[in-house]
Amino acid sequence: MFEFSLLQKIIIWAIPVLFAITVHEVAHGWVALKFGDRTAQMMGRLTLNPFKHIDPIGTVLVPALLLLFGGFVFGWAKPVPVTYQNLHNPKKDMAWVAIAGPTANLIMATIWALAAKIGFFLIQSEVAIGQPLMFMGIAGVLINAMLMMLNILPIPPLDGSRVLSSWLPGPMAYKYSRIEPYGFFILLGLLYFGILNTILWPLISALLNFMATIFNFPPQLFSIL
Repeated sequence: MFEFSLLQKIIIWAIPVLFAITVHEVAHGWVALKFGDRTAQMMGRLTLNPFKHIDPIGTVLVPALLLLFGGFVFGWAKPVPVTYQNLHNPKKDMAWVAIAGPTANLIMATIWALAAKIGFFLIQSEVAIGQPLMFMGIAGVLINAMLMMLNILPIPPLDGSRVLSSWLPGPMAYKYSRIEPYGFFILLGLLYFGILNTILWPLISALLNFMATIFNFPPQLFSIL
């Protein structure tokens, strides 16, 4: 098991976290654009420039504190604005807009797994960049797996709640959406009592095992960070 200082952890995790959160939000805006809503485009949010998406608390402070104290790492960016009424078929299309974020995280997890695999091979060839590339690739897989599984939870305002809401009858969907102001506090409560880890780690572990199988990783690779 490797021992990392806080500075080393920040260096390893910073780029994967920024890309995971940024691309997640851009995916929402891009799919919304395809379904008729140009709000994100007009506000300059369809960009991979992380400074357009950074939330000082959710993108910087919360992930840094979680890294410092250990445990489940998650964060968030400034939500990409979507004007519900501009969508061609608002109720149906909003589900596709919502699922775009977790789908982007799945794609990024796969790309980072490939980076980790390349880094692993470079280590065997004693190439200096191999080890940092492998560590960053592992971090990229982990953060994207975490964000993907976190966001599919049906807790407003997470993406899973948008999908579920699109399936519910109108009056029921309205009542369900009224939970949204309390969603963050629900998440904090689940995290504090360890329930969030209990729910998410089996899902995350299943995805990590799948990635390890596909890329033929050593079983212990994702546990070194």
